Amino acid sequence: MGSRPLFTGAEWSYDAIARAYETIEPIALGELGLKIYPNQIEIITAEQMLDAYASIGLPLMYNHWSFGKQFAYNELLYRKGARGLAYEIVINAIPCVSYIMEDNSMAMQTLVMAHAAFGHNHFFRNNHLFRQWTDAEAILDYLEFAKSYIARCEERYGSRAVERLLDASHALMDHGVNRYHRRRRSGIRWAEEREHARRRYEEESYNDLWQRTVPQAEDPGPGKAGRRAHEERRHLDLPEENLLYFLEKNAPKLEAWQREILRIVRQLAQYFYPQKQTKVMNEGCATYVHYRIMNRLHETGRLSDGGFMEFLHSHTAVIFQPDFDDPRYSGINPYTLGFEMMRDIQRICEEPTDEDRAWFPDIAGKGDAMGTLRDAWAEYRDESFVLQFLSPALIRKLRLFALSSDEDDSHYLVNSIHNERGYQKIRKTLARSYDIALQEPDIQVVEANLSGDRTLVLQHQVYDGRRLQEEDAAMVLRHVARLWGYPVTLLEVDAATGATWRRHHSSYPDD
Repeated sequence: MGSRPLFTGAEWSYDAIARAYETIEPIALGELGLKIYPNQIEIITAEQMLDAYASIGLPLMYNHWSFGKQFAYNELLYRKGARGLAYEIVINAIPCVSYIMEDNSMAMQTLVMAHAAFGHNHFFRNNHLFRQWTDAEAILDYLEFAKSYIARCEERYGSRAVERLLDASHALMDHGVNRYHRRRRSGIRWAEEREHARRRYEEESYNDLWQRTVPQAEDPGPGKAGRRAHEERRHLDLPEENLLYFLEKNAPKLEAWQREILRIVRQLAQYFYPQKQTKVMNEGCATYVHYRIMNRLHETGRLSDGGFMEFLHSHTAVIFQPDFDDPRYSGINPYTLGFEMMRDIQRICEEPTDEDRAWFPDIAGKGDAMGTLRDAWAEYRDESFVLQFLSPALIRKLRLFALSSDEDDSHYLVNSIHNERGYQKIRKTLARSYDIALQEPDIQVVEANLSGDRTLVLQHQVYDGRRLQEEDAAMVLRHVARLWGYPVTLLEVDAATGATWRRHHSSYPDD
């Protein structure tokens, strides 16, 4: 590796970007031991970056009014100087697509390639959540299928009907994922085969199922009704946590094309599910990787002092953590926590203290920091990563402490400080804040009365008294009723006692 800088000015060129990539690659793959998907680097304009923001970062996306609204909102803030744009967006696909801004300087282009094309890429390929829940090889083909399928539906059934269906489906995206089961079959061929099979079934047995389940005038009696309800629950495999999946398979009035659109939205929700659980780890991995690579380039003379200073300025801004009483404070910066934890693991592996040896006997002094980090990046999510690797030394450095409060109290109580018990409590409390099961409402289908009035019953498990906002619950329930086609009831049940806190109800909307 030569000592001549890769570039000397701020202006980038395609040749300079290619040289930088070819120089970064052996550092990432050889020295750091990263394993990545093939890379595809694309340079885009500010408007294209705004468009990528609006379409949740995907290169192909179906049309929906909410994407246009998001584009207009972000563009307004950007034009007024109230918001900057990301240096890059990276897509978990094969090849791994990294969008980098044309406004970036050459030093920033080098930084974002190290960050996205190698850091994020490695994390996408190796983390167990992404391996289990996403199909990087098929996602681009599936997005193309989804876009063309929804466009055909708009031509055949009208844009208004498709828009209403997407509105309802988007409202349920957070409740359209499988949290504990392995992903079902997906991909472009499977989607097309399923579409054709549904169409054939609809032609051969039109409305047969629901004609056979029309309620009879005869009163079956309480015993028989109870047995029938039990059989219905068993047949529908209730309770069901994935609301979109249940509606796709069982909603009485949905046509085949509507069920397919529900499945498209559900697949997208599942695709993003691992990213919601690995924000700290994913960004921490990418930030640590770019930090190591950029320092290595400077050490070997491939990055000038000026380029290195520009990198440090950007890197410092990315990992800046405002104090709790700073007006800019909005919580713990995931870049800060992730990067600091990666660096702290390296310290524990290479220069441990007696405290580190007591807390981390398996890795303290091991010496193989990159091996330890690669294992952590592969096997953990944010909650478990913090619970396993947050050290007392880092707790002190970041000045973390735990608070407790009750809704009736007028003051907060600092109940965990920097002592043995406090470190354990702080680590556990911070880890729980990244547990998605505790951050999102636990709502499941518990009953579907197919043999009676077809009322759908949902249940929300209330933990620690955290109930749903009544107005939001009413709006979302209205979307559920639109998809189900009949009345829907939502019960808020205390998870500890089983007592019902509140009952929400929505009839099928006529509009």
